[in-house]
Amino acid sequence: MLQLVVTMVLLLAMVPVSAQNYATHAVKEGETLKSISQKYRVTPYSILQANKEIKTADDVKENTILIIPLNGSKPAETKPVTKKEEPQEEEVKPIRFTRHRVRRKETLFGLTQKYNITEDQLKRYNTRLYSETLDKGMVLQIPVYPEIDPDEEKELDFEIYTVKPKETRWSIAHKYGISVDSLLVLNPELDKNTNYLAAGEELKLPRPKGDSLKEQKTEIFTSYTVPPKMTLYSLGREYGIPTDSIVRLNPEIMKEGGLKEGMVVRLPKKREKGNEVNTENYVFYEVKPKQNIFRITQNLKITRDELFRLNPALENGLKAGMVLKLPKEKEKELEVKNALVLDKINLVDSIDVANRPKLVYMLPFRLDKVNVADTQKAEELIKNRRDLAISLGFYTGAMVALDSIKKLGVSVDVKTYDTQLDQAKVKEILLRENLTGVDAVIGPLAAGPLDEVAVQAAAKNIPVIAPIASDSKLSHSNVFFSVPRDVVLRDKMLAYMEKIHKDENVIIIADSTHQVAHDSILSKFPSAQIAKVIDNKSLHLDRFLVQLSEEKENWVFLETDQVNMVSSVTSILNSANISRLDAEETDKQVKVRMFTTSYNGAFEDEAVSKAHLSNLKFTYPSFYRETVDDTFTRAYTKKYDGLLPDRYAVRGFDVTMDVLLKLAYKKNLFETSKYIGLTEYAGNGFDYYNDWTSGYFNRACYIMEYDDLRIKEVEQKNDSKSNL
Repeated sequence: MLQLVVTMVLLLAMVPVSAQNYATHAVKEGETLKSISQKYRVTPYSILQANKEIKTADDVKENTILIIPLNGSKPAETKPVTKKEEPQEEEVKPIRFTRHRVRRKETLFGLTQKYNITEDQLKRYNTRLYSETLDKGMVLQIPVYPEIDPDEEKELDFEIYTVKPKETRWSIAHKYGISVDSLLVLNPELDKNTNYLAAGEELKLPRPKGDSLKEQKTEIFTSYTVPPKMTLYSLGREYGIPTDSIVRLNPEIMKEGGLKEGMVVRLPKKREKGNEVNTENYVFYEVKPKQNIFRITQNLKITRDELFRLNPALENGLKAGMVLKLPKEKEKELEVKNALVLDKINLVDSIDVANRPKLVYMLPFRLDKVNVADTQKAEELIKNRRDLAISLGFYTGAMVALDSIKKLGVSVDVKTYDTQLDQAKVKEILLRENLTGVDAVIGPLAAGPLDEVAVQAAAKNIPVIAPIASDSKLSHSNVFFSVPRDVVLRDKMLAYMEKIHKDENVIIIADSTHQVAHDSILSKFPSAQIAKVIDNKSLHLDRFLVQLSEEKENWVFLETDQVNMVSSVTSILNSANISRLDAEETDKQVKVRMFTTSYNGAFEDEAVSKAHLSNLKFTYPSFYRETVDDTFTRAYTKKYDGLLPDRYAVRGFDVTMDVLLKLAYKKNLFETSKYIGLTEYAGNGFDYYNDWTSGYFNRACYIMEYDDLRIKEVEQKNDSKSNL
C-alpha cells in the first residue's frame, strides 16, 4: 500500500499544474466513498473510474489515496480544497417539475427538506428567489431529480444492452431492477414524447447483480472445462453474462492469450430459464408514489404470494417507479395499453385549474364563399357542401364543450382560423400567426392542409388532432387521428363475429374494390361461400339463392360502397326472411342476417330501406354510436334555440372535451396519451395508441345493430370501461 501511495504521489507531481483536472484525497477514518463524493460534489462512479484499482465501495479504506476528478474546474495546487475552490458537480437535469404554492411561515430551508433538494437547485429554477424573499401565495417550480439508490453496496458498473423484439421500456426496466425515469437519465437521447424502442437499439444500463465481480459466496459459482472451438462470445451467451465479466473472473484467460480448449474457468451458475421478459409473456405495472402492497394487490387483482413470486425484488421493499411484471392473462381483466397496466384516472375529478390550455381551431368555414346577407343561398351552400356542413356542425358542438369545461373551472384560450379548404391559405395563416405556446391544434379537415399544419407544429412539439381523417400518406409523429382506421373497425367486427359464431352458414358478397375485406372475412371463416357478383354491380340471383341454407341461420357479409347494390341485396335478403315467415309451419325455413365490415354512406342512402335493414338485424362496426348523453343534447338545444345536434356537432363536442380534459389533467397531450386509456363522451370514444413515427391512432369503436327500426349498440362483455 505504501509503495502504491509513493507511486501515485510521484505520478501526480509530474503532471503540470496548469493542466491538472484532479485532486488527491487521503481517506480518513470513518469516511466512505459516498461521503467523499459528496464532499467533492462528484459522483461515486467517477471516483471509481479514476481509480481503476478500486473495484467497489468496500475497497475505500483508511489511508487510501484517491484521485478525485474535478470535471474541468481548477483546484488549488497543493492546498486542501477550500469551499470556494470546491469543484462543481456535473449537472444532473430534473426529470420533471411539480408546483408548490408557498404557505404562511414556510422557509427556503423547509422547502429544501420537504422536496429533498438544495437551496441552489430551488433558486436555479425560480430565479426571482435570488432577489426576492419567500412570500405567501408565491408559486414555485420544484425540480424532481432521478431517485438515487442510497445503497452503496450496489456495484457502480454499466453495460450496453441491445433491445430485442417485443421489449418495451417497462420490460427492460423490470429486467434491470430500475425505474423508467432512471432508464431515461442513463439514456438521455431517448425520445421523451414516446415510449418507442426499436429492436437493435443500444441502451446504457447498470450491470445486473449476477454479473458483478464483487466477492460472492462460492456456492453460486461452478467450474467449467472449455470444450473445443468454444469462444468467449458463445460462452458468455450460454451463461448469460458479458464476456468482460468472464475475463475478470478468470484473469488467466488474458495471460494465456485467450480462451483455450481444456482450460477450467470459474463461472456463475446458469440462471433458471423462464419466459423471456417481454410483451409476449408479461404485462407491466409502474408503482406510483404512496402506494402500498395491499393497494397494489387489490388494484391488480393478484395475490400477494403471486406478486412476490413474479417480482422477488419486492422482498427489499416497494419503491415508487419500480416496474412489476404480471401474467399476460391479466390483460383481459385490467386496462392495458402498450403492455402497460393503466391506473384508472377520472379526468373530471383530476382537473388542475392552474392549467390553462391554449387551443387553435383550423376549419374550412368557407367565409370567402358564404354570403351571410343572402340567407337562402347561404343555407343552400351549407346543405350542398359537405366540408362546410362538417365544419359548422363540428364547431357548434365544440362551443358547447368550451362552455362545459368553463363550468368545471378551467379557463381556455381559443383562436379560430378559416382555412377556406386551401393549402395556400393555411401556409399564409401559419406564416402570419405564431403557434408558440399552443397546446393543441384541432384541424384542418383536408389531407394537404393537415400535412402542412402537422409539419410546422411538429417543429414546436405541438399535437394536431385530425377531426375526420383516419390516416395520412405522410408520417406525422404529432398527429392524433381521431377516426379509427378501416382495419381497426374491420378487426373489431370480425372479432365479435368470431366470438358469437356457432355453425351458421356464412356467405360473402364483395365487389372488386373490397378485396381486402373479402380476404379478411375468409381468413376468419374459411368455409364461407363466395357469392358471384356480375360486372361488379349486381348479384347473380339464381346462384346466390342456392347458397342459402334452409337448416342453418345464414350470415351474409355485404362489402360494397355502391348504393344500388346495397339496395338490391337488402331487398333480396329481406324477401328470403319474409318467405321464411310465411313458411313457419313447414320443415324448410330460411333465416338471414346481414353484416358488413366496411360501413359507409351507401348503407345510409335514402334508397336503402331501413325496414329491410331492421328485419335483417343489420350489424356493422362504427366509430360513432347513437348519442347517449342527454346532458349534451339539452345544453346544445338550449344554446342554439331548440336545434338538435347532428353527428358532426356531437363529434365536435366529444373531440374538444377529450382534448381539454386531458390538458386540464396534465398540460401535455403526448404525456397523457401514455397513461389514459379509453375515454367516452356523448357519441364517440377515444383510445389512442402510438404508432411511433406515424402518429397516434384511435382504436375506440362500437358494434351497432338495427333492431325494431332503431340502431343500438351491441353489448359486449369485458370491454374496457371509460376513464370518465
